[in-house]
Amino acid sequence: MNENYLIGLMSGTSLDGLDIAYCKFSFDGSWSYDIIHSKTIAYSKEFQEKLKNAPTRNKSQLNLLSDNFGELMARELKKFVAEFSIDKLDGIASHGHTVFHEPEKRVTLQIGSPEAIFSKFKCPIIYDFRSKDIALGGQGAPLVPLADKYLFSCYQSCLNLGGFSNISFDINDVRIAFDICPVNIVLNLLSNKIGYGYDDKGFFSSQGIVHVDLLNSLNNLKYFSQSFPKSLGWEWVDKYVIPLLDDSSISVQNQIRTFVEHIVFQITRVVKANEIHSVLVTGGGAYNDFLLSRLNSISPGLFQKASNELIEYKEAMCFAFLGLLRMKNQVNVLSSVTGSHKDHSSGRLYPQDL
Repeated sequence: MNENYLIGLMSGTSLDGLDIAYCKFSFDGSWSYDIIHSKTIAYSKEFQEKLKNAPTRNKSQLNLLSDNFGELMARELKKFVAEFSIDKLDGIASHGHTVFHEPEKRVTLQIGSPEAIFSKFKCPIIYDFRSKDIALGGQGAPLVPLADKYLFSCYQSCLNLGGFSNISFDINDVRIAFDICPVNIVLNLLSNKIGYGYDDKGFFSSQGIVHVDLLNSLNNLKYFSQSFPKSLGWEWVDKYVIPLLDDSSISVQNQIRTFVEHIVFQITRVVKANEIHSVLVTGGGAYNDFLLSRLNSISPGLFQKASNELIEYKEAMCFAFLGLLRMKNQVNVLSSVTGSHKDHSSGRLYPQDL
C-alpha cells in the first residue's frame, strides 16, 4: 500500500482563520484518507482587516501582504508540527487566501508566498492551484470535486456550505460541480450589522420573517439560470446581491431569514433537478441548525451532516490531496467541472516552478 503524508492549508472567505490539516493518504486500488491532526488558527483583528481590505490594495501592497501571509503560515506551521511531533511530511499544499476571482475576466489571485514556508520545512510546497485552469479557459473553481469523487464515493454528492455553497456529483460517470449560491459570505455580513460575527446555529434567521419580494429578486438573478460550469466570487456578491439588500426596507433579521430561504430554494432546486438522493454536508454552514432543518424539511433525510472534524477541515484535507496528485503529476482538475480545455495537473511547485 502506498502512503503519503501532507499538510493542507486553507483560508476561506469567512476570514475566521487558517485551517491546518495533517493527513495521511493511502492508495490500494482506491484512495483513502485520515486527518491525523488538525487545528484552526484565528486571525488577529488587525490581520483580518488586512485580508478583508486586500482587494483595494495596489500591486506592491498585495505583494507585501502575500509575503506577510506566507510568514504567518510558516510560523503557525512550525508551532503545529512541534505541537504534534510530526516527523513524516512529504509536502505542504497551500490554497492561500483568495483576493480576486473573476474568471470571466481571466483573473484569479490567491496570496500567501511559499518561500517562507519552504525556508522552514525544505519539502515541496504546492500553491497557486487556480491560475493554470484559468489560463486553460476554465473557471478556476471549484477544485475540490475531484477529491470528492475519489474520497467520498459512498455519497451521491458532496455539498459544501462555506462562504459559498458548492456541490459536486456524477452525471453518467462524469464529475460535475459548480457554485450554487452565496451562504456565509452574506449571512456573516448581515450578522455583523447587528453586532455578531455570525448567526449562531441560525438563531436570528429562525426568528425572522421571509420577505417575498426580496426572495424573488434574489432568486431571479441571472446567475441562477445559467448552466454549469460556473463559479462565484465576492465581486459578484458586491455587484448583484448587496444592492438588493441595501435597497430593502426590511429589518436585518428579516433579511437574514429571507436569505436563508434563498439558499434553501437554490440548493433544493439543484438537488431535485439532478435526482440526487444522498448529500454529504460540510463547511461552516453545516453548523447552522436552522438552515439544515429547512433543507431537510423540504427533502427529508437527504442532507447528511458530516462529523465536526470533516466539517472544519475537509477543504484543507482536499487541497492536501490535490497537492499530492500534483506532486505525482497526476490529474487534479477536471475539465467537466471547471470548463477548461482539458483535464490537467494544477498547482505550482516551490522551489521547482519559479
